[in-house]
Amino acid sequence: GLPERMNMKLVEPLRELFKDEVRALGRELGLPDIFVGRHPFPGPGLAIRIPGEVTKERCDILRKADAIYLDEIRKAGLYDAIWQAFAVLLPVKTVGVMGDGRTYDSVCGLRAVTSTDGMTADVYPFDAAFLTGCATRIVNEVQGINRVVYDYTSKPPGTIEWE
Repeated sequence: GLPERMNMKLVEPLRELFKDEVRALGRELGLPDIFVGRHPFPGPGLAIRIPGEVTKERCDILRKADAIYLDEIRKAGLYDAIWQAFAVLLPVKTVGVMGDGRTYDSVCGLRAVTSTDGMTADVYPFDAAFLTGCATRIVNEVQGINRVVYDYTSKPPGTIEWE
């Protein structure tokens, strides 16, 4: 809600609707698909996709990895077939090799699910070549990440977001 000092009433006419119902309403109203079909984004923002300490540096790293992942999904023509897709910057560091040197950098998790209402969700079945391409781009283009993993967990038992 709003802080009391604002002396305003919060009006949320769509609050009781599920995401699929809001999308149906948007289509009925003639809103462009670029808005109606947009993947859900958490209220707390990127912080919910950074388990552990949230810093500007970690947010910047995650933004870059997430942009690459979504770019690859769009280029493959898969965006509209996926309910939600995103990267997670894990609070785990691993040893890697970049060029001739060892690295000790973060792990990036990738998640993509299909759903109709967000109450249950199944993992999106990317082929291995697609995931390999995403991982290659992320570790080569995002300084601070040296390993990429894919989350194969359905909802339930997991949740769509990690936190």
